[in-house]
Amino acid sequence: MRNPELQIKAFGNIPVLHPTLLSVLKGYKTPNNKIFRWVDEGVLLPVKRGMYVVSPELTGKPVERLLIANLLYGPSCVSLDYALWHYGLIPEQVMEVTSVTTRRSQTLETGMGRFSYQHLPEGLFPIGLESVAVTGGGYALLASPAKALCDRLVLTRQLRIHSVKSMQHFLLDDLRFDADEANLIDLQIIAAYQQSGHKTELLGHLYGAIKQWQ
Repeated sequence: MRNPELQIKAFGNIPVLHPTLLSVLKGYKTPNNKIFRWVDEGVLLPVKRGMYVVSPELTGKPVERLLIANLLYGPSCVSLDYALWHYGLIPEQVMEVTSVTTRRSQTLETGMGRFSYQHLPEGLFPIGLESVAVTGGGYALLASPAKALCDRLVLTRQLRIHSVKSMQHFLLDDLRFDADEANLIDLQIIAAYQQSGHKTELLGHLYGAIKQWQ
């Protein structure tokens, strides 16, 4: 029988589902007892019922919350404030992993922290969507800087901005957006959002605000 600890180590920081663990432990008479023991020993870290990540102490790879966010509830893409912080566009660390989804909005409390998902119209979801390599292996769906910013504006209720100047004030004062990093924002993605027909005036002011800073 192959050493099961070595087998689960090979998963790295990719979340593992319960049926996968059962297949690793198929030679055991009581595989669930082994899984419970791994959890008690800290070898497996529970994310939610039936989903785990292997301890970084065993794999040598950090837990990657971008991957967890994608797998917890999908289709989804990490976006909004967490993505803006990830790119260094806003200064305060965002502890809650924020995502957009074509499904209904949802917030999940897990062993790896809080993950929130906001509904985004299907026509907007793929715009600016990127598949990025994450630390330790694997790929996650992450909004580009422009998509994260557009999603933030589109999903903020009762946001009344009627000029480029007032948009710049909102970005600087409310979001604490780093205007020195405006070159990270792809104007073509903002234009694509605007052409979708959602909050066109607001997105037009965003386009103008970012273009001035670039």
